[in-house]
Amino acid sequence: MEKPWKCGDCGKGFRVPSKLEVHRRIHTGERPFTCSVCEKGFAELSSLRNHQRVHTGERPFTCCQCEKGFTWLSNLRTHQQIHTGERPFTCSQCGKGFTQLSTLQTHQRVHTGERPFICSQCEKGFTRLYILQTHQRVHTGEKPFTCSQCGKGFTQSSNLQTHQRVHTGERPFTCSQCGKGFTQSSVLRIHQRIHTGERPFTCSQCEKGFITSSKLRIHQRVHTGEKPFTCS
Repeated sequence: MEKPWKCGDCGKGFRVPSKLEVHRRIHTGERPFTCSVCEKGFAELSSLRNHQRVHTGERPFTCCQCEKGFTWLSNLRTHQQIHTGERPFTCSQCGKGFTQLSTLQTHQRVHTGERPFICSQCEKGFTRLYILQTHQRVHTGEKPFTCSQCGKGFTQSSNLQTHQRVHTGERPFTCSQCGKGFTQSSVLRIHQRIHTGERPFTCSQCEKGFITSSKLRIHQRVHTGEKPFTCS
C-alpha cells in the first residue's frame, strides 16, 4: 500500500500524516503524554492509557488456560506460548529458543557483550532500556509501586505483584512432579532441578555442580578461603 508520508530522519513511510507525527517522536524524544501518578512520559496517548493499568491494577486480557491477567494483548499472546511450548525464534549461537524476535535480539547481547544503555550516574551498562530505567531508581531512591496492604514500596510493578502474594497466599506456579506451589516461575524452575538432577552451575576448581549460581559462589569460598562475614 502507498505510504506517501516519509520521515526526514530515517526515510520510513506512513499512510497518514498523524502516524508520521507520532513516529517523529522517536527521533525528537518528545513524550507529550505524562502519567499523573509517576510522571512517566509517552509518545502516544494509547500507550499512556495502557501504562496507567500498572497503577490501577486493571488486567483486561485473560489467559483461557490459567486465567492469568495482562495489561496488554501482546503480552497475553506471548504468555500463551508458555502453554503451547512454541518458541519460534532460535539463537544461532547457543540454540536457545524465544517466543519473541525482540527477546532473541536482546539475548544475543549475551554473546556479543553489547550493553547499549548506560547509566549517567555510575556508567553501568545494560542490555535493555527498561532495566536501565529501573536501575536508575537505585540512585534516585524512587519506589513508585506501593503495596496497598502494608505500604511497602517497590521499584518495579512485577516485584509488587510478586510481593502481594505474601498477603493473598497465592502460589500460581505448581511443580508437575510433586505439586508444590511457588510465587515465582523462576523459583519453580530452580525447584524442578531437584527432580531432574540438573546442576548447571559448575565449579571450575573441582567440577562440583550446583542448582543455583548463589550456591556455587558460596562453595567457591572453600577454594579461595574467603570469609566475608565477621563477628563484631
